[in-house]
Amino acid sequence: MDLTERAGPARMDGMKVGFRSLLEQRPGPAWSAVFQAGWPGWRRWFLERGGAQAPSLDDATRALRRFMPEMERLWSGLVEAVASDEDAARFLSFWTPPRYLIQCSQAVLVDDDGPILVRNYDLAPELNEGTVLRTRWRSRDVMGMVDALSGLADGMNDAGLAVSLTFGGRTVVGKGFGAPMIVRYLLEVCSDAQQAVEALRAIPCHMAYNVTVMDRHGRGETVFLSPDRPAIVTGKPFTTNHQVGVEWPRHGRLSRTVERADALEKILANRKLDGDSLTAAFLQPPLLATSYAEGFGTVYTAAYRPAEGAMTLLWPGQPERRWTFQDYKQIEFEVSYPD
Repeated sequence: MDLTERAGPARMDGMKVGFRSLLEQRPGPAWSAVFQAGWPGWRRWFLERGGAQAPSLDDATRALRRFMPEMERLWSGLVEAVASDEDAARFLSFWTPPRYLIQCSQAVLVDDDGPILVRNYDLAPELNEGTVLRTRWRSRDVMGMVDALSGLADGMNDAGLAVSLTFGGRTVVGKGFGAPMIVRYLLEVCSDAQQAVEALRAIPCHMAYNVTVMDRHGRGETVFLSPDRPAIVTGKPFTTNHQVGVEWPRHGRLSRTVERADALEKILANRKLDGDSLTAAFLQPPLLATSYAEGFGTVYTAAYRPAEGAMTLLWPGQPERRWTFQDYKQIEFEVSYPD
Protein backbone atom coordinates (compact mmCIF):
# COMPACT_ATOMS: atom_id res chain seq x y z
CA MET A 1 0.00 0.00 0.00
CA ASP A 2 1.19 3.49 -0.82
CA LEU A 3 0.32 5.69 2.14
CA THR A 4 1.40 8.78 0.23
CA GLU A 5 -1.92 8.68 -1.63
CA ARG A 6 -3.62 10.11 1.46
CA ALA A 7 -3.55 13.88 1.60
CA GLY A 8 -2.42 14.94 5.05
CA PRO A 9 -3.55 17.95 7.05
CA ALA A 10 -0.12 19.36 7.89
CA ARG A 11 0.55 22.74 6.29
CA MET A 12 3.46 22.41 3.85
CA ASP A 13 5.43 25.06 1.96
CA GLY A 14 8.15 23.38 -0.09
CA MET A 15 9.91 21.32 2.55
CA LYS A 16 8.64 23.38 5.47
CA VAL A 17 5.89 21.78 7.52
CA GLY A 18 3.72 23.47 10.11
CA PHE A 19 3.30 22.07 13.63
CA ARG A 20 1.09 23.23 16.49
CA SER A 21 0.29 22.37 20.09
CA LEU A 22 -3.29 22.45 21.37
CA LEU A 23 -4.87 22.09 24.81
CA GLU A 24 -8.34 21.34 26.12
CA GLN A 25 -10.11 19.59 29.00
CA ARG A 26 -13.10 18.10 27.15
CA PRO A 27 -13.79 17.53 23.44
CA GLY A 28 -14.33 21.04 22.12
CA PRO A 29 -12.54 23.65 19.98
CA ALA A 30 -9.15 21.91 19.94
CA TRP A 31 -10.67 18.57 18.99
CA SER A 32 -12.80 20.31 16.36
CA ALA A 33 -9.67 21.94 14.90
CA VAL A 34 -7.94 18.55 14.68
CA PHE A 35 -10.97 16.95 13.05
CA GLN A 36 -11.68 19.74 10.56
CA ALA A 37 -8.06 19.85 9.42
CA GLY A 38 -7.60 16.11 9.09
CA TRP A 39 -10.94 14.57 8.18
CA PRO A 40 -11.06 15.50 4.46
CA GLY A 41 -7.83 13.63 3.74
CA TRP A 42 -8.60 10.77 6.08
CA ARG A 43 -12.15 10.47 4.69
CA ARG A 44 -10.86 10.10 1.15
CA TRP A 45 -8.33 7.49 2.28
CA PHE A 46 -10.91 5.62 4.36
CA LEU A 47 -13.61 5.40 1.69
CA GLU A 48 -11.29 4.68 -1.24
CA ARG A 49 -9.68 1.77 0.59
CA GLY A 50 -12.75 -0.15 1.64
CA GLY A 51 -14.14 1.85 4.53
CA ALA A 52 -17.38 2.42 2.64
CA GLN A 53 -18.21 -1.29 2.96
CA ALA A 54 -16.95 -2.22 6.43
CA PRO A 55 -16.99 -2.16 9.33
CA SER A 56 -20.54 -1.16 10.10
CA LEU A 57 -21.31 1.31 12.86
CA ASP A 58 -22.87 -1.52 14.87
CA ASP A 59 -19.68 -3.57 14.47
CA ALA A 60 -17.57 -0.66 15.67
CA THR A 61 -19.83 -0.03 18.65
CA ARG A 62 -19.80 -3.69 19.69
CA ALA A 63 -16.01 -3.84 19.37
CA LEU A 64 -15.54 -0.80 21.58
CA ARG A 65 -18.02 -2.15 24.11
CA ARG A 66 -16.25 -5.52 24.21
CA PHE A 67 -12.57 -4.56 24.09
CA MET A 68 -12.44 -0.90 25.17
CA PRO A 69 -15.56 -0.26 27.26
CA GLU A 70 -13.90 2.71 28.93
CA MET A 71 -13.65 4.41 25.53
CA GLU A 72 -17.23 4.04 24.29
CA ARG A 73 -18.51 7.17 26.02
CA LEU A 74 -15.47 9.19 24.92
CA TRP A 75 -15.87 8.00 21.32
CA SER A 76 -19.52 9.06 21.36
CA GLY A 77 -18.49 12.44 22.75
CA LEU A 78 -15.88 12.94 20.04
CA VAL A 79 -18.43 12.11 17.35
CA GLU A 80 -21.05 14.44 18.83
CA ALA A 81 -18.60 17.31 19.35
CA VAL A 82 -17.97 17.61 15.61
CA ALA A 83 -21.49 16.63 14.49
CA SER A 84 -19.94 13.97 12.30
CA ASP A 85 -21.71 11.55 9.99
CA GLU A 86 -21.71 7.75 10.11
CA ASP A 87 -18.55 7.47 8.01
CA ALA A 88 -16.66 9.65 10.46
CA ALA A 89 -18.10 7.80 13.45
CA ARG A 90 -16.91 4.49 12.03
CA PHE A 91 -13.51 5.93 11.24
CA LEU A 92 -13.06 7.49 14.68
CA SER A 93 -13.55 4.10 16.32
CA PHE A 94 -10.58 2.92 14.21
CA TRP A 95 -12.01 -0.58 14.35
CA THR A 96 -10.63 -2.64 11.44
CA PRO A 97 -9.55 0.33 9.30
CA PRO A 98 -7.92 -0.10 5.88
CA ARG A 99 -4.33 -1.23 6.05
CA TYR A 100 -1.61 1.39 6.33
CA LEU A 101 1.96 1.58 7.52
CA ILE A 102 4.64 3.84 8.86
CA GLN A 103 8.25 3.05 9.76
CA CYS A 104 9.70 4.35 13.06
CA SER A 105 12.28 3.27 15.64
CA GLN A 106 11.94 3.47 19.41
CA ALA A 107 13.86 2.61 22.58
CA VAL A 108 13.67 2.99 26.35
CA LEU A 109 16.37 3.57 28.94
CA VAL A 110 16.78 4.47 32.60
CA ASP A 111 19.60 6.90 33.44
CA ASP A 112 20.44 9.14 36.39
CA ASP A 113 17.54 11.42 35.45
CA GLY A 114 15.04 8.57 35.40
CA PRO A 115 13.26 6.68 32.62
CA ILE A 116 13.11 7.91 29.04
CA LEU A 117 11.36 6.74 25.87
CA VAL A 118 12.83 8.00 22.58
CA ARG A 119 11.33 7.44 19.15
CA ASN A 120 11.60 8.51 15.53
CA TYR A 121 8.38 8.86 13.56
CA ASP A 122 9.07 8.16 9.89
CA LEU A 123 6.60 9.11 7.16
CA ALA A 124 6.21 11.66 4.38
CA PRO A 125 6.25 14.97 6.31
CA GLU A 126 3.19 16.33 4.51
CA LEU A 127 1.12 13.37 5.76
CA ASN A 128 1.89 13.91 9.42
CA GLU A 129 -0.90 15.62 11.32
CA GLY A 130 1.59 17.99 12.90
CA THR A 131 -0.28 18.35 16.18
CA VAL A 132 0.74 17.94 19.80
CA LEU A 133 -2.51 17.59 21.72
CA ARG A 134 -2.98 17.71 25.49
CA THR A 135 -6.38 16.68 26.80
CA ARG A 136 -8.27 15.57 29.87
CA TRP A 137 -11.03 13.86 27.94
CA ARG A 138 -11.60 11.29 30.68
CA SER A 139 -9.89 11.25 34.08
CA ARG A 140 -6.25 11.61 33.01
CA ASP A 141 -4.14 14.32 31.46
CA VAL A 142 -2.75 12.94 28.21
CA MET A 143 -0.43 14.59 25.71
CA GLY A 144 1.08 13.27 22.53
CA MET A 145 1.25 13.35 18.76
CA VAL A 146 -2.10 13.09 16.98
CA ASP A 147 -2.45 10.17 14.57
CA ALA A 148 -5.68 9.17 12.80
CA LEU A 149 -7.51 12.08 14.47
CA SER A 150 -8.71 10.35 17.63
CA GLY A 151 -5.56 8.29 18.11
CA LEU A 152 -1.95 8.96 19.03
CA ALA A 153 1.32 7.80 17.49
CA ASP A 154 3.09 8.36 20.81
CA GLY A 155 2.30 10.06 24.06
CA MET A 156 2.34 10.16 27.83
CA ASN A 157 -0.14 10.53 30.68
CA ASP A 158 -0.03 12.20 34.08
CA ALA A 159 0.30 8.83 35.82
CA GLY A 160 3.77 8.60 34.30
CA LEU A 161 3.18 6.16 31.43
CA ALA A 162 4.73 6.77 28.00
CA VAL A 163 3.73 4.75 24.91
CA SER A 164 4.91 4.63 21.30
CA LEU A 165 4.16 2.51 18.22
CA THR A 166 6.02 1.22 15.16
CA PHE A 167 4.87 -0.87 12.20
CA GLY A 168 5.66 -4.55 12.71
CA GLY A 169 6.70 -5.43 9.15
CA ARG A 170 4.09 -8.06 8.25
CA THR A 171 1.44 -8.06 5.51
CA VAL A 172 -1.25 -9.90 7.47
CA VAL A 173 -4.47 -7.97 8.11
CA GLY A 174 -7.43 -8.96 10.29
CA LYS A 175 -10.11 -7.67 12.60
CA GLY A 176 -8.90 -5.35 15.30
CA PHE A 177 -8.21 -1.76 16.23
CA GLY A 178 -5.71 0.45 14.48
CA ALA A 179 -2.60 0.96 16.62
CA PRO A 180 -3.12 4.73 17.16
CA MET A 181 -6.43 4.00 18.91
CA ILE A 182 -4.70 1.38 21.05
CA VAL A 183 -2.08 3.93 22.10
CA ARG A 184 -4.86 6.39 22.96
CA TYR A 185 -6.62 3.71 25.02
CA LEU A 186 -3.50 2.80 26.99
CA LEU A 187 -2.86 6.42 27.92
CA GLU A 188 -6.48 7.12 28.84
CA VAL A 189 -6.87 4.00 30.98
CA CYS A 190 -3.55 2.59 32.22
CA SER A 191 -1.27 3.82 35.02
CA ASP A 192 1.87 1.77 34.50
CA ALA A 193 3.69 -0.63 32.20
CA GLN A 194 2.16 -3.74 33.75
CA GLN A 195 -1.38 -2.52 33.15
CA ALA A 196 -0.45 -1.52 29.61
CA VAL A 197 1.00 -4.95 28.81
CA GLU A 198 -2.10 -6.67 30.20
CA ALA A 199 -4.27 -4.46 27.98
CA LEU A 200 -2.11 -5.17 24.93
CA ARG A 201 -2.59 -8.90 25.49
CA ALA A 202 -6.36 -8.45 25.43
CA ILE A 203 -6.99 -5.92 22.63
CA PRO A 204 -6.92 -7.14 19.00
CA CYS A 205 -4.81 -5.15 16.54
CA HIS A 206 -5.76 -5.19 12.85
CA MET A 207 -2.16 -5.25 11.58
CA ALA A 208 1.30 -6.05 12.86
CA TYR A 209 2.47 -3.28 15.16
CA ASN A 210 5.07 -3.01 17.90
CA VAL A 211 4.20 -1.04 21.01
CA THR A 212 6.81 0.11 23.52
CA VAL A 213 5.83 1.33 26.99
CA MET A 214 7.81 2.93 29.81
CA ASP A 215 6.50 4.06 33.18
CA ARG A 216 7.74 6.49 35.81
CA HIS A 217 9.19 3.61 37.85
CA GLY A 218 11.53 2.59 35.04
CA ARG A 219 9.59 -0.46 33.94
CA GLY A 220 9.73 -0.74 30.17
CA GLU A 221 8.49 -3.33 27.69
CA THR A 222 7.99 -3.91 23.98
CA VAL A 223 5.02 -5.95 22.78
CA PHE A 224 4.57 -7.35 19.27
CA LEU A 225 0.95 -7.26 18.11
CA SER A 226 -0.52 -9.15 15.14
CA PRO A 227 -4.06 -10.13 14.17
CA ASP A 228 -3.18 -13.79 13.59
CA ARG A 229 -1.25 -14.67 16.74
CA PRO A 230 -1.17 -13.78 20.44
CA ALA A 231 0.71 -10.70 21.59
CA ILE A 232 4.41 -11.37 22.14
CA VAL A 233 5.97 -9.70 25.18
CA THR A 234 9.59 -9.43 24.10
CA GLY A 235 11.54 -8.17 27.10
CA LYS A 236 13.41 -5.90 24.68
CA PRO A 237 14.05 -2.19 25.31
CA PHE A 238 13.81 -1.29 21.61
CA THR A 239 12.11 -2.12 18.34
CA THR A 240 12.13 -1.09 14.68
CA ASN A 241 9.95 -2.57 11.91
CA HIS A 242 10.02 -6.33 12.26
CA GLN A 243 8.95 -8.86 14.83
CA VAL A 244 10.15 -12.48 14.83
CA GLY A 245 12.65 -11.91 12.03
CA VAL A 246 11.96 -10.08 8.77
CA GLU A 247 8.71 -11.53 7.40
CA TRP A 248 8.21 -9.01 4.57
CA PRO A 249 11.62 -9.00 2.82
CA ARG A 250 10.95 -6.10 0.44
CA HIS A 251 9.78 -3.80 3.21
CA GLY A 252 12.65 -4.97 5.38
CA ARG A 253 15.17 -3.94 2.73
CA LEU A 254 13.57 -0.59 1.99
CA SER A 255 13.10 0.34 5.64
CA ARG A 256 16.52 -0.96 6.73
CA THR A 257 14.82 -2.33 9.79
CA VAL A 258 17.57 -4.82 10.66
CA GLU A 259 20.29 -2.20 10.29
CA ARG A 260 18.42 0.14 12.62
CA ALA A 261 17.73 -2.63 15.14
CA ASP A 262 21.39 -3.66 15.14
CA ALA A 263 22.40 -0.05 15.70
CA LEU A 264 20.02 0.30 18.64
CA GLU A 265 21.20 -2.93 20.20
CA LYS A 266 24.80 -1.72 20.00
CA ILE A 267 23.93 1.73 21.37
CA LEU A 268 21.97 0.31 24.30
CA ALA A 269 24.79 -2.09 25.17
CA ASN A 270 26.85 0.90 26.35
CA ARG A 271 26.45 0.91 30.13
CA LYS A 272 27.42 4.59 30.28
CA LEU A 273 24.64 5.57 27.89
CA ASP A 274 22.36 8.37 29.09
CA GLY A 275 19.16 9.85 27.70
CA ASP A 276 20.88 12.72 25.93
CA SER A 277 23.23 10.35 24.12
CA LEU A 278 20.39 8.03 23.16
CA THR A 279 18.38 10.96 21.83
CA ALA A 280 21.39 12.22 19.88
CA ALA A 281 21.71 8.81 18.22
CA PHE A 282 18.14 9.11 16.95
CA LEU A 283 19.08 12.38 15.24
CA GLN A 284 21.60 10.76 12.90
CA PRO A 285 21.69 7.79 10.50
CA PRO A 286 20.91 4.96 10.48
CA LEU A 287 18.11 5.79 12.94
CA LEU A 288 17.41 9.10 11.22
CA ALA A 289 15.66 8.41 7.90
CA THR A 290 16.10 10.88 5.05
CA SER A 291 14.18 9.22 2.18
CA TYR A 292 11.63 12.02 2.05
CA ALA A 293 11.14 11.72 -1.70
CA GLU A 294 10.18 8.07 -1.23
CA GLY A 295 7.70 8.97 1.50
CA PHE A 296 9.61 7.77 4.54
CA GLY A 297 11.77 10.34 6.26
CA THR A 298 11.98 11.10 9.95
CA VAL A 299 9.25 13.66 10.65
CA TYR A 300 10.27 14.17 14.28
CA THR A 301 12.21 12.67 17.15
CA ALA A 302 10.26 12.54 20.42
CA ALA A 303 11.75 12.07 23.88
CA TYR A 304 9.42 11.38 26.80
CA ARG A 305 10.47 11.63 30.46
CA PRO A 306 7.45 10.05 32.20
CA ALA A 307 8.69 10.69 35.76
CA GLU A 308 9.04 14.40 34.92
CA GLY A 309 5.91 14.64 32.80
CA ALA A 310 8.06 16.13 30.03
CA MET A 311 7.85 15.71 26.26
CA THR A 312 10.42 17.06 23.79
CA LEU A 313 10.32 17.14 19.99
CA LEU A 314 13.64 17.42 18.17
CA TRP A 315 15.03 17.83 14.64
CA PRO A 316 18.64 17.96 13.41
CA GLY A 317 19.97 21.53 13.42
CA GLN A 318 16.67 23.10 14.51
CA PRO A 319 15.25 24.31 17.82
CA GLU A 320 13.79 21.65 20.06
CA ARG A 321 10.30 22.09 21.51
CA ARG A 322 9.44 21.03 25.05
CA TRP A 323 6.18 20.69 26.95
CA THR A 324 5.37 19.49 30.46
CA PHE A 325 2.13 18.93 32.31
CA GLN A 326 3.11 21.85 34.54
CA ASP A 327 4.13 24.18 31.69
CA TYR A 328 2.24 23.48 28.48
CA LYS A 329 2.20 26.25 25.89
CA GLN A 330 -0.01 26.41 22.82
CA ILE A 331 2.23 27.43 19.93
CA GLU A 332 2.64 27.17 16.17
CA PHE A 333 5.97 26.67 14.43
CA GLU A 334 7.54 25.37 11.22
CA VAL A 335 10.08 22.63 10.64
CA SER A 336 12.32 22.44 7.57
CA TYR A 337 13.28 19.16 5.90
CA PRO A 338 16.07 18.57 3.37
CA ASP A 339 15.09 18.43 -0.30
